This record gives sequence, structure tokens and C-alpha cells, in this order.
Amino acid sequence: MRPATLSTTSSLPFTSILAGFVAVLVGYASSAAIIWQAASAAGASPAQIAGWMTALGFGMGISTLALTLWYRMPVLTAWSTPGAALLATSLQGATPGEAVGIFVFANALIVLCGVTGLFARLMKIIPHTLAAAMLAGILLRFGLQIFTNIENHFALCGSMLLAWLVCKALAPRYAIVATLLIGALVAVIHGDVVTERVTFSVVSPVYTAPEFHWASLISIGIPFFLVTMASQNAPGFATMQASGYPIPVSPLIIFTGALALLLSPFGVYSICIAAITAAICQSPDAHPDASKRWVAAAAAGLFYLLAGIFGGSITGLLAALPLSWIQTLAGLALLGTISGSLHQALVKETDRDAAVVTFLVTASGVTLLGISSAFWGLVAGGICYGTLTLARRA
Repeated sequence: MRPATLSTTSSLPFTSILAGFVAVLVGYASSAAIIWQAASAAGASPAQIAGWMTALGFGMGISTLALTLWYRMPVLTAWSTPGAALLATSLQGATPGEAVGIFVFANALIVLCGVTGLFARLMKIIPHTLAAAMLAGILLRFGLQIFTNIENHFALCGSMLLAWLVCKALAPRYAIVATLLIGALVAVIHGDVVTERVTFSVVSPVYTAPEFHWASLISIGIPFFLVTMASQNAPGFATMQASGYPIPVSPLIIFTGALALLLSPFGVYSICIAAITAAICQSPDAHPDASKRWVAAAAAGLFYLLAGIFGGSITGLLAALPLSWIQTLAGLALLGTISGSLHQALVKETDRDAAVVTFLVTASGVTLLGISSAFWGLVAGGICYGTLTLARRA
């Protein structure tokens, strides 16, 4: 293992830069509002929330760039969206200091999990076919959004789909570029971009002293830790595995957990290995050469830093863009990854039943005990895999 150095192979093709941009756009669009709600539930002021968004952008940018350049692989980090949803419903009546205390506690547990190697041993047990099936289940709703949005936004989504299809046939590498540009043009023509909501302001991160209360640490901190590991980090590493990038688990858990722990007083509640946004940078559309797709992740890291600088403007910017444009763009960017994951999940005949169970449970969106369907998909698929393997041996 050695740090990567920039060379002629690190040239920045436009498709890689675009993949990094789309990954960050999807990341913010899918969960920035949830993070805002969680911070508001903890009683944070608008200035504090803007500072937390700034710190989150910096945290994701630093970690993505550091890990991507070190391993020369597309390693994207993300905040825990399921974790943010849990915090948004659990922090009612809490103070910002109490919320930060929960962040510190949960991130310390994540570091401990990495140091002991428990999470790495768990990830080695998961069959590759089940990991691919889980990834396909996670991404299915993004693929479906391409077509569900057409019903109410026919001109916008139909033009984006047509642009993607034509360019995919004539110039496949630039299909997403054409989709983005045509979609943006149609949105502007139809007046779907609300420019009055776009403001650009620089907000500094705000330090909040942590407050530790055992009741909140146990009732919120531990569930938050479990949800983050099961619903964000596990799918993130499974995505890396399914995309063909054998990354060491424990060092990444230690690094991301320690960085989140350091930045917790500034509102960075988690730094995890990304799954959905990572799949965008790990797809053939990001770069035809798998060994050079790290360039897309590096671009995403730079866009994260840029988003961090204007952390106070993110919500307004997202509100200005049509949601259907973002969802359709994300779905089309992930089509290659969805098809590749399904192929890997079903290529081994003996694993197909377990893989299908994993895919269906994950795609169902069921949530049990506060843990998302990605975790339960692996559990259900793992039970089927073990049972059927034992039956064949018998």
C-alpha cells in the first residue's frame, strides 16, 4: 500500500468530472433536507445549521480526496442518510450540545469497531453474489424514478431519456453529459428553475461543546451507531466489493470514524463509506478504464469541498432545481451499475435463490428496529444462502 501520486494517467476527462459532480449533487439532493430537519430538532439555529453543512462538506471532501488518492481507487464517503433520519425523529427536545455529545459517542464506537476488526471480519463472510444483489436492490428505486417521473413531467424527463438513448447509441461516454444539458435546457425553458432561491454565502463552521447524558447516549447514540454501520457502511463496502475494488475494511473504518470524531463538535455527525453516490463514480460511464475511475471520485472530493465553502447556500440551490431533473439524472447515471449488479448477483446458479431474496428484501424498503432494508436483505439472503448450501452438502 502506498500513496498515489498524480501522473499523466490522472488526466481529468470531462465524463469523470461530471460523474463526480452528479455524485455530490445526488448526495446533497437526497439528504440535505433530512440533515436540516435533524439539526432543527436538536434546537440548532439557522447559523449553526449552515455551519454544520459547511463542516459536513469539508469532512466529505477531505476524506474522499485522502482515501481516493491514497488507494488510487474510487473511494467516496458520505454522511449516513438513515442516521440523519433517525436523528430527525429522536432529537426532539434535545440541545445542540447534547446532539454533539451523541455524535462523539457514536463515532467513538465506530473507531473502536474498526480497531478491533469486528466489522472487517463480518464483511469477509458476505458472499459476493449477495453483496451485488443488495446493491441492485438499493439502486432499484433510482432506476424506477426515471419512468415514474415521466407521468407528471413528460417534457422534462422524456427529453432527458431521449437524449440519453440517442447519445448512448452514438457516443456512449457522453450520454450523461447530453442528458444533463438537455434536461437543464428544458427546465429553464419551462421555468422550472427558481433562481430567486439561489444565494451564495460563505459560513464558517460553528464549534459546539458536547454534552453527555447517559439516557440520550443509550437511547439515541447506540441505535444511531448501529444504523450507521448496518445501513450505510455495510452497503458502502458491499458496493466497493461488487464494483471490483478490494479495499481494506478496518483502515477505512478507523480513518472515517476518527475524522468524524474530530469534527463532531462542528456538526459532522458521521462520515461513512458511500454506496449510491459511489456507484456513480465506479460505473463505466465515469471512465471506461476501471483503474482510472478514481479520477471521478477525486473530482467528487473537490466538489464536496466547494459545497462546503458555500454550505449555507446548499438548501436554496437544491430548492431551485426541479426534483424530477435530479432523480432522472441520477437514475440514468446508475443504469449501468444496476445492470452490472444484477448480472453479478445471478451469474452463479447455486446462489440465485439467495441473491433474489436479498434483492427483493432490500428493494422492498422495509425498516425493522430502526434499521433499513439493506441490512435485512443481507440477513434474509444470508439465511437462505446458508440453509441451501447446507442442504446441497447433505
